[in-house]
Amino acid sequence: MPSIANADPETDARFMAAAIALARRHLGATQPNPSVGAIVVAPGPVPHVLGRGVTAPGGRPHAEPQALAQAGAAARGATIYSTLEPCSHIGKTPPCVDAIIRAGIARVVVAVLDPDPRVAGRGCRFLREAGVDVSTGVMTAAAEEGLAGFLTHRRLGRPHLTLKLAVSPDGAIGRAGEANVAVTGAAARAAVHAMRAESDAVMVGIGTALADDPRLDVRLDGVIDRKPLRVVIDAEARLPLASRLVRTAPEHPVWVIAGGGAPSARMRALRDAGVHVIEAARDDAGRVSLADALRLLGLYGVMSVLCEGGTELAAALLAHDLVDRVALFEGAIPLGAGAIAAPPSLANRGAGLRERFLLVGARAHGPDRLSTFERRHRDKG
Repeated sequence: MPSIANADPETDARFMAAAIALARRHLGATQPNPSVGAIVVAPGPVPHVLGRGVTAPGGRPHAEPQALAQAGAAARGATIYSTLEPCSHIGKTPPCVDAIIRAGIARVVVAVLDPDPRVAGRGCRFLREAGVDVSTGVMTAAAEEGLAGFLTHRRLGRPHLTLKLAVSPDGAIGRAGEANVAVTGAAARAAVHAMRAESDAVMVGIGTALADDPRLDVRLDGVIDRKPLRVVIDAEARLPLASRLVRTAPEHPVWVIAGGGAPSARMRALRDAGVHVIEAARDDAGRVSLADALRLLGLYGVMSVLCEGGTELAAALLAHDLVDRVALFEGAIPLGAGAIAAPPSLANRGAGLRERFLLVGARAHGPDRLSTFERRHRDKG
């Protein structure tokens, strides 16, 4: 029988893929911690799962202690697969490396090393010093997709931002003077709600908030516990008190990011209605500095943002190189006269994105098509 230290790469890939799928279950629910998956596997000619864990809602307990607790005494001599390097620092919970060593785990397989300076390779080093065999870099790219918010937050100090737009075949995102124009069908809209459920925050500009009076909540059958933060970029604090966002703020958090020096009476009225108002710096044109807005969200621990804003906000985010992922939905029905044009870079199936973004996937949602683009250099902002 091969030794644990020389486990089969196909076996490692199979169990790490299972840990990555497990981590995805709690995306958007573990802030301020990342959603990590961990699986304890018994050695032998037919490896089998002894325990599973995923970061709990709210960020604690971590995945590894849960998987070890489920495995119990059988964890001694076993392998644990973790999508992120086990933590080695003392925070609100004891270090995961200590739990792994106490359990007698023989081998740890890690997908992604933790960029947090409190860990940053120390977890793996402590394990090796304790005599545990450690393998890293297993299915790294696949695991980084689910950890994108955490990784961007730790590397750049701001949330990972996904820009979502729906564009008609004639290059439009809506019609002038009409609210909530459907560009895509039910299947695509359900996909957007799933994206919201996996995000820490959903963001729009004040133009979209005024025109559409959106709810920005998660409406999926069977999903009742996901309430991503709802954010409005609103330089002058114009969000109406009668809007659906403000009316529901006491039950489902709404934040307004206003520009410095916005009318104090408006900000006070929003706060009195239950909206959290923060002030960001302004850019040279007097608008909210989007870089500063994202920096502030990062300081509050927000790690992932789904932006569903209109043309102006989308174009500004792209122009300031603040977009990490683009989810471009292409509808099947032209909008015709009175259409509002999408940002030029998103026309022709995102042809204008190709210099800075890589097309990483395309799939159908009913009659509509979703093309996903990733920033070519994720570690640069």
